[in-house]
Amino acid sequence: MANTGTLPGILRQLSGLGGCTHPIRLDGHRTEYAVDTRTGEIGSVLHHLESSALPAGHLLVRCNNRRTTRCPACAELYRRDTFQLIATGLRGGKGTPDTVTTHPRVFATFTAPGFGPVHNRPTGTNRPCRCGTRHDQDDAVLGTPLDPDRYDYESAVLWNAHAGLLWRRFSIHLRREIAKLAGLSQRELPAHIRVAFAKVAEYQRRGAVHFHAVIRLDGPDGGHTPPPAWATAGLLTDAIRTATTKARIDGLTLDGRAHSFAFGRQLDVRTIRSTDFTDRAALTDRAVAAYIAKYATKGAETATGALDRPLKFAAELAQLDISDHARRLIRTAWTLGACKDLEHLRLRAWAHMLGFRGHFSTKSRTYSTTLGALRTARADWRRAQTPTEHPTGTTHVLAHWVFAGTGLTATEEWLAASITPAPGTEGEPAR
Repeated sequence: MANTGTLPGILRQLSGLGGCTHPIRLDGHRTEYAVDTRTGEIGSVLHHLESSALPAGHLLVRCNNRRTTRCPACAELYRRDTFQLIATGLRGGKGTPDTVTTHPRVFATFTAPGFGPVHNRPTGTNRPCRCGTRHDQDDAVLGTPLDPDRYDYESAVLWNAHAGLLWRRFSIHLRREIAKLAGLSQRELPAHIRVAFAKVAEYQRRGAVHFHAVIRLDGPDGGHTPPPAWATAGLLTDAIRTATTKARIDGLTLDGRAHSFAFGRQLDVRTIRSTDFTDRAALTDRAVAAYIAKYATKGAETATGALDRPLKFAAELAQLDISDHARRLIRTAWTLGACKDLEHLRLRAWAHMLGFRGHFSTKSRTYSTTLGALRTARADWRRAQTPTEHPTGTTHVLAHWVFAGTGLTATEEWLAASITPAPGTEGEPAR
């Protein structure tokens, strides 16, 4: 493994990228000054950096793209951070008390409704698909319509576009249902219980978004206090099932056709630490966190063969190597994006996401730590590993950076492939 302290300059700079394959190139400078702690006056220059003096000719920083298809190294770091975020809300740590392990917690999956028959592999039976074929698990036709001309592409795209709002409606109904089951008013509920959650969005093969969520019941001070004895996993499960059926969005009429949006009939709610997870494996804290985190680095391109970047012109679709199903979903989103009544959905900007414009990974404020806190802790740890000449002094930094491009040159790519990130440098930007 490479030791960055003994590498030539260019290798040391590339090693600091932690394996990022598409870094951002910056032009500019950074100057660090000493500050007199008594008078506040700025003194001598402690360190000065010019991008033109760096081996690569630019400052190289990680792209931090969460998509595996764009940058595997940065996506892996994002996945690990998401794992920690989910895991700390289940087992404690990083500011979350470990007593949350005793709170009622469930793992729920919310699906989209149907928009037309698609090729599938019926579970729990030996029956073939409706087309008469027993598809292999990796068959490219899985998730595609049996009859594309009768598939409701318009509703599929619009459902994706409203999925985030539908989740917010569900969360409102969930609190109402918990209060009703507990015999409390909605105003009284916060004095007894708080609902915390963390969720991630996943694309099914047909291109419809569904949500995986950890939902936890806490006391009035969040994870730092236990919920009342009546707040059980069973009560939470009942409230989720009822709230899911009540969450609905109405009122959108397009070309004389009324649209409404609700979750699909398939709802799976399982108590964490039960034995009813996939293949009868225990639904443990770690299993749930790992399951959710893996979807944080995937998008529509992984499930449907769609794009992993925005579309600039509709004409590009004819030249792209994507599935016909993904092409029709994207084209539908692009066409709907021209409708004045749908301007607020920004469907053209999100056509590559098949209309979905929400964050892939979200959580309530009291669930656990944040991605920002995890990244700050990692940066502080790296700084602590680097000795400075003025460990206790106060400094003032002036910096100016401008975008100069992305990616590596052919030579830099070859050199980057020949080195392995040194321990502790994963996620560290080049300096």
